[in-house]
Amino acid sequence: MKILYAASEAVPFAATGGLGDVMGSLPAAVKRRLGEDSDIRAVIPLYPSVRERFGDDLTLIWEGECDLAWRRQYMGIHSYVMDGVTYYFIDNEHYFKRTGFYGDFDDGERFAFFSAAILRLLKITEFYPNVIHANDWQTALVPVYLRLWYGGRPEYDGIRTVYTIHNISYQGIYSPEILWDVFGIWDRDRALLDYGGAVNLTKGGIVCADRVTTVSPTYAQEIQTEHYSHGLHHILRENSHKLSGIINGIDTQKYSPETDPNIAENYTSKDLSGKKECRLELCRLCGFENNAVPIVAMVSRLASHKGFDLIERVIREMLDAGDARFVLLGTGEKRYEDYFSYLGHLYGGSFKAFITFDPVLASKLYAGADMFLMPSESEPCGLAQMIASRYGTVPIVRETGGLSDTIKSLRDDTGEGNGFTFTSYNAHDMMYTVRRAVSVFKQKRKWNSLVRRVMAVDFTWDRSAGEYIRMYRSLIQ
Repeated sequence: MKILYAASEAVPFAATGGLGDVMGSLPAAVKRRLGEDSDIRAVIPLYPSVRERFGDDLTLIWEGECDLAWRRQYMGIHSYVMDGVTYYFIDNEHYFKRTGFYGDFDDGERFAFFSAAILRLLKITEFYPNVIHANDWQTALVPVYLRLWYGGRPEYDGIRTVYTIHNISYQGIYSPEILWDVFGIWDRDRALLDYGGAVNLTKGGIVCADRVTTVSPTYAQEIQTEHYSHGLHHILRENSHKLSGIINGIDTQKYSPETDPNIAENYTSKDLSGKKECRLELCRLCGFENNAVPIVAMVSRLASHKGFDLIERVIREMLDAGDARFVLLGTGEKRYEDYFSYLGHLYGGSFKAFITFDPVLASKLYAGADMFLMPSESEPCGLAQMIASRYGTVPIVRETGGLSDTIKSLRDDTGEGNGFTFTSYNAHDMMYTVRRAVSVFKQKRKWNSLVRRVMAVDFTWDRSAGEYIRMYRSLIQ
């Protein structure tokens, strides 16, 4: 099987979030499952960060030009092999030598060029995959261009396409006036991308791809509704026959309490004594007394849709009641940064806010806390609840998207479940669920059994890769 993954970022080369994590892990996991008979490759832009970290190890394999509409732009191809996967990097300093990856006025043109370059790459390298797996709006034009520009060419005819939506709120929406000038698409093909009087690149990817996936089964259902779709529910419903959801995995080597060098003491599900030392260190960092009151951690971007409006509404009530102590790590909307900083001064012995981005400190929170709160309004997949589980920190989540698919509420009758959940996006429902978790925490034997069960859940990429491979095979067949 031959697969090419196309994305705008990938760990460890260049990443801003979940997409980068996926592209740094999924290709290697698929390669491990399929073995030496497979040929797995991936392609991202050549950003300055890639040159800085890997420049001496990159191999320049081609230089030339790539056409897009009326433009003819320089195109270079560099390669690097990691974990059995060949990574290609498309070089064009005009488009990719920027201070950031996204947010420039010409993002549409930049990633249209990248999409065109990906399909040119196939001819240059003579690598014609069975499947091209495109991701998010930045590569949504790959299945569009494959249909419009390469249909009928024998070497391209056998290629099938998968398009994954990691977050439906980012769609690549542009003025219809630049359809040809920027994207190189004639007006006769406008219907493929036209939605609401605008050019919508995500719509084009959905319509033209052979399969459409998103990052959890529940999110695949949610985005077909008006509330979650950011306007694309009609298109997703029309294409529901090719839409499915596959949960992301996490890097269990990176996130491992058994080997993590950033925590006070390593531990396993069989011997949790090290977690007590991690809790002691977290108390010291937060200025908390080391007592029996549970510690609830939050590691997140500070934004309303992450549930911080719910937390803001009832946090003082919970702190006044002494239900639990809370520690927060993250940055985001200034009003939340200011509010939680103020709360830390007001409740110094039971609330601590670290308004920063610090992966080392994040490990200490995951390992040292007793519970992990994630009350999101919307969460396509979510990784933090899986990471917390890996460290034996019991998740408390709202039932949405990937949170609903990965965390099942503890049942009092059977003892089944790997966390605590609530359904309605309601502050007092969240508070009740935290208090329920606290009541179980006081039952030490029951709690320790839950912690061990939480740590045993399989959130590896190997499981997710198996589902993707079955989908690829069904496409090829």
